[in-house]
Amino acid sequence: MSAGSRTAPGAPAGSLRHVLGHLLTPLLMCVGMGLAYLGAFHAPQPHELRVDVVGSGPSAQVLAQTLQDRADGALSVRTVADRSTAVEHLRTQDSFGAYLPGASPELVVATASSDTSATVVEKVFTAVAAEQGAPLKVTNAAPTADGDPTGQGVFFLLVAISIGSYASVAVIGGAGGALPLRTRAALVAGASLVVSLIGAVFAGPLFGLVDHGLAGLWGLAWLYSAGILLIGVGLHTFLKRWTTLGVMVLFVMLNFTSSGGIFRPELQPGFFGSLHSFWNGAGFVEGVRSHVYFGGYAFGGHVLVLVLWFVAGLAMLGLAGLAEARRRSEPSLGRDAPRGTASRPAGAERAEERVEEELEEAVGV
Repeated sequence: MSAGSRTAPGAPAGSLRHVLGHLLTPLLMCVGMGLAYLGAFHAPQPHELRVDVVGSGPSAQVLAQTLQDRADGALSVRTVADRSTAVEHLRTQDSFGAYLPGASPELVVATASSDTSATVVEKVFTAVAAEQGAPLKVTNAAPTADGDPTGQGVFFLLVAISIGSYASVAVIGGAGGALPLRTRAALVAGASLVVSLIGAVFAGPLFGLVDHGLAGLWGLAWLYSAGILLIGVGLHTFLKRWTTLGVMVLFVMLNFTSSGGIFRPELQPGFFGSLHSFWNGAGFVEGVRSHVYFGGYAFGGHVLVLVLWFVAGLAMLGLAGLAEARRRSEPSLGRDAPRGTASRPAGAERAEERVEEELEEAVGV
């Protein structure tokens, strides 16, 4: 063998192991994303979707019971005395449609609550009106801003803020061995501020997703982003190169699918519907809806969800600090650099390699 064709012993096998090791993460992401997205979105079906029939007489009672029986669990139908009560239920997200029977039937919906839920309800009552031989008038009691006609722009804003946040985790967490915990915490504060400001620019001046309440939206975006960054950077101390997969599971696979941005829990399988009540993406999406379109109804509960995730992030970062302090206090026998090696900051070179590797793995959705 010529000198030019020699390869260092073990190099090919080592390179192959390195590639195969890094392939495991995207393959697991593929499986996880498929299970999460297809499991949550592939076949939306209503279950116990609340609707009102307006009227107190026998005919309204009979219609409500007939719809309830026909729906076989898909709808939860009740009667209310008057239109104003039905509209109030829509504005508090206590129902997703109000049907007023009669010679000129009317359906009142609130697309700001969920465009997809409103579409399902409209389909049901269009058929009911057709059986009565009358066209259906549809009234929107809570329309969205002109820049977000489907109401799903807030969901895609959630996606943008999430990607900016968890991609920043790879940079800040990857350098964890070389940066003090206090410095990383300061970077978390700065990155979350910048990400949330970018989100506010997207939502307001750039795309007009909201036509008022932009300051409140920015506050929700900052709280949401900071929670992700704190948890991700704290997890990095324990998960190392698996952090990207970990934050993808928490803040993409389980988060986007349970946020209610595309389908509310009444149209999803029970697992994702149950996550909607306490996951941080749902806290952001429903918080923005409440703040912008529903007069702040239940706003405090959505803010509380984001605050609890933020506090969990602070706790995770604190645990990371304790773990790192313990590692530094352990004896370093057998871990010193070989004699003759030039002195450099401990772990600096490896930290740079970890950052590059994790940035390559921090894929979007």
